[in-house]
Amino acid sequence: MEPLIGTVMVYTTWPGLVEAEAAGRAIVADGLAAAVNILPRIVSIYRWHGEIERAEEVVMVLKTRAGLAEAVTQAVRARHPYETPGVLVLKVVGGDQDYLDWIEMETDG
Repeated sequence: MEPLIGTVMVYTTWPGLVEAEAAGRAIVADGLAAAVNILPRIVSIYRWHGEIERAEEVVMVLKTRAGLAEAVTQAVRARHPYETPGVLVLKVVGGDQDYLDWIEMETDG
């Protein structure tokens, strides 16, 4: 896989708002992400161990530098209650330059 450059968003789901907010706050406080958005109450339908499952979850989107993507992924895994948390790193291909600069500045620890 090619190294990521620029800004990325890390997408993950959590079982509840309390857990997601605590993890998000810690990750921002550690300087690994400039911001975290938490979208409450989604319905997830997925296959797990051969069975179709349904769960109510929350979505967390973390905004960070590409160079921190692996550290953010590890920070999510360390705080996550799931055996296999869904974590996706999404490359940002554009956006408001002032906002992208802010993300860079806030994660330039």
